[in-house]
Amino acid sequence: MPAVLVADHGPFTWGGNPATAVESSVILEHIAMTALGTMTLNPNQNPIGKVLLNKHYLRKHGKDAYYGQK
Repeated sequence: MPAVLVADHGPFTWGGNPATAVESSVILEHIAMTALGTMTLNPNQNPIGKVLLNKHYLRKHGKDAYYGQK
């Protein structure tokens, strides 16, 4: 995700051109709304486990990636 959240500051997003940077901002906002919804429904929700996080990340970005366009 071409974005970063900085404490006590707004988010930074970037891309190859302004339209791509705006698209990253829209995606980041959607992710934030999803996280807020989760926390609103269950304030005690634990973070995603490392195994599941790695599974979803590595299936697209790992050396044996099998998800997405080649």
